[in-house]
Amino acid sequence: MTGLFVTGTGTEVGKTVVAAVAARTLASRGHAVAVFKPCVTGLDEDGESDHALLRRAAGSQQSDEQIAPYRYGPPASPHLAAELVGEQIDPERLRAAARAAANAADALVCEGVGGLLVPLAPGYLVRDLAAELGYPAAIAAGPGLGTINHTLLTVEAARAAGLDVVAVVLTPWPAEPSEIERSNRATIAALAGVEVLTLPRLDLGAPDTWPELSLTR
Repeated sequence: MTGLFVTGTGTEVGKTVVAAVAARTLASRGHAVAVFKPCVTGLDEDGESDHALLRRAAGSQQSDEQIAPYRYGPPASPHLAAELVGEQIDPERLRAAARAAANAADALVCEGVGGLLVPLAPGYLVRDLAAELGYPAAIAAGPGLGTINHTLLTVEAARAAGLDVVAVVLTPWPAEPSEIERSNRATIAALAGVEVLTLPRLDLGAPDTWPELSLTR
């Protein structure tokens, strides 16, 4: 079973883009790809939802429920979004949904919510789910100032839970990176001992134009 868990240094750092491109790459190589995200928030906002983009990228026929068991309108942390509607996210339901998605395909791409230490439920973090699923992890991060600290902390948090960090992906990577951006890439690679890849800004409506991103082993 080929699998990948995509996390990030925080919100709005390109996790969904990285996960979508990884899923698209696997699908283009002939894999039947399933996608999974434990919780989607922010559905009240305009635009394509994260789970819809993942489904489209993978060429999957999964339902919303199969991809994202919990879905909420407010753009909030999962535990708070659930609390606002009188619910609590059930870790076992997440594990069961992820297993079911994996069993229906030969490759699974999972995307986390926020960063690794975001709570899904009281006492249960995104990192806990990632560790239980056991897939190699890729970390999405911005390329600009501040990314060294955020990225190295995320790598340390992942490794502390026993996750195998296969790559950091800096996105959106500019066509003409600045000295800071080039230095950030080299510094993260040297200090974390991990491959640092890049993704340019993409037209999410045109998957045929996306580059390949091979993150699975």
